[in-house]
Amino acid sequence: MAQSSSPISTVAERYAGSLFELALQDNAVAKVEADLNAFEAMLNDSADLSRLINSPVFSSEDQAKAIAAIADKANITGLTGNFLRVVARNRRLFAVPGMIRAFRRIAADHRGETSAEVTSAHELTAAQETELKTTLKGIAGKDVAIAVTVDPTLLGGLIVKMGSRQIDTSLKTKLNSLKLALKEVG
Repeated sequence: MAQSSSPISTVAERYAGSLFELALQDNAVAKVEADLNAFEAMLNDSADLSRLINSPVFSSEDQAKAIAAIADKANITGLTGNFLRVVARNRRLFAVPGMIRAFRRIAADHRGETSAEVTSAHELTAAQETELKTTLKGIAGKDVAIAVTVDPTLLGGLIVKMGSRQIDTSLKTKLNSLKLALKEVG
């Protein structure tokens, strides 16, 4: 597991490692990964949920009650539901996005895969995801598990983060580079 000097990364990796060990013991890695993906989707879609996990204004009791209600409503039960409740009680909700990324990375390593985070300007089709996985497999030399998020502000293209590498082919970045080049000329 890659270590980082960031305290949030360290907390996220420790929690994710513990969750992975429990999931492995229960033979529930795929279920936990699916539940975490569902929670991440809710987090990305809800400004209120994002505010709840990031704001220090809410007490740990309020956060724990809210997370318990959200997990129950979303049918996130068992190990993942309990995990989210513990994280809330321990005032570590701010690190949940990092925990999810770290869990994916640990699970992918366990399966003999590498993981990549892909940000796209629009939803990828199944064929595009398959082609992207094949291309990344050629680069990494092993199977690649991808987590795709959509960011319409990219306008077009992709940003792929795999390990310490980042490939940015987004139209937004290209336009910003062109803008900078024109400023230097003019």
